[in-house]
Amino acid sequence: MNWTKAIVDDARRLAEMNHHLIQDEGHRNPMTVSQLEERMRNWLLSGEYEAVLFGGPPAIAYALFRREPDSIYIRQFFVERSLRRKGVGHAAMATLIREVLPQGTRITLEVLANNDAAVAFWASLGFQQYAITLELPPNRAS
Repeated sequence: MNWTKAIVDDARRLAEMNHHLIQDEGHRNPMTVSQLEERMRNWLLSGEYEAVLFGGPPAIAYALFRREPDSIYIRQFFVERSLRRKGVGHAAMATLIREVLPQGTRITLEVLANNDAAVAFWASLGFQQYAITLELPPNRAS
């Protein structure tokens, strides 16, 4: 699968896809596309995160990740809705692992607990549970 490293000018497209990702996974992030674009622009400018766009133009998937001392942390991974369950996600991840990321590096990511499709997708790629994050919501019944 072809890929390109995202640049700051890609922030709007990344933000639009990120907005769809937030909706699809049931995340409670209330940010607008404009707010997501600004955040993405800042991440790319600062070098805190890197992004890769797959396919296209226009891009059909992306991965946003951060290089850590002993691993790569994937913060966001998105495939266009109409292309899911057609091998695009597997192809994009295989390309990311084979062509973009340093070979032999541990890769970590987080999945929302209620996102069964994402858990199954990552498991199909060989990812395994390492930790479980629990929370006590602020508006809980006593």
